[in-house]
Amino acid sequence: MKARLTNINFINPIQIQIQQVEERMRAHTNGYLIELGEAIDHLLTSGGKRIRPAVALLTGGMLGGNPERLVALGASIELLHTATLVHDDLIDGSLMRRGIETLNAKWSPAATVLTGDFIFAQAAKLAAETESVILMKLFARTLATIVNGELAQFFSMRKLANRNDYYQRIYAKTASLFELATQAAAYLSPVGSEVVESVRQLGYDIGMAFQIVDDILDFTGEQATIGKPVASDLRQGLITLPTLLFMEIYPNNSEIEKIIQNNSSSAEDFDRLIESIRASGVIDKAKEEAGRFVDNARLILTAQPASPERDALEELATYIINRSL
Repeated sequence: MKARLTNINFINPIQIQIQQVEERMRAHTNGYLIELGEAIDHLLTSGGKRIRPAVALLTGGMLGGNPERLVALGASIELLHTATLVHDDLIDGSLMRRGIETLNAKWSPAATVLTGDFIFAQAAKLAAETESVILMKLFARTLATIVNGELAQFFSMRKLANRNDYYQRIYAKTASLFELATQAAAYLSPVGSEVVESVRQLGYDIGMAFQIVDDILDFTGEQATIGKPVASDLRQGLITLPTLLFMEIYPNNSEIEKIIQNNSSSAEDFDRLIESIRASGVIDKAKEEAGRFVDNARLILTAQPASPERDALEELATYIINRSL
């Protein structure tokens, strides 16, 4: 883990704290069923660059927050994220994530659900270790937002969507957790309400850009790299930004409605539509949309005093736009 993280420049100011986050997460399986510890160890070593706890640690460091409480926050956020992935993979029937077997590929659905529940509980316990009632309320609200968003996504499958639907969905799915990272870090720091609101917006913008780029990579990645079929969301009937932009350019394209709403569409039908989307120029337009969120995040950062943490957050914003899986 350490070798992978040191290759990302924005981690440099918080190297020690990131390792402490790792230790805190693993320590919270001590005293429980050995299989739970093994499962969580598998999940924590299966990839991921700890972007969300990094955002919390860097924001808190920029604002002068208590390092120990920020570590507890970072570990809580990463475990919350991990628990959502466990349940998401089960709901989606995903057997691979980033080329590595998911937990539900190894265990029964019942065991997988219970493991996700255990991780949620440990995430809440870590959040409580910050000794902040406000933070605990934010944690609970964010979890409710994520679950509500997952249900909304489930019921919106194979339905035509619009831009507003999409933004609400990706806020719930992704940006809400980034927003928690920055806002909670601010509450653990000696700053006023205006700064709290400013960095909340920072987390929102970073999170929205992050998910848009994820949705772009779903179209541009290769199956061997992403561990699932290219444009898997579209194949499942879920509309993301590249498809929305394509629909705006070609509003009378009959193939879209037919493929999205017709469960009997063939793989060849999807392949043709996906190639049309990739060739239409909408991928670049989606990148521009992600870039607008990142530009707003950078503007927010300029209002904060210069520091290594502020510079690292700017680098993180650049990383989000340019990253691959």
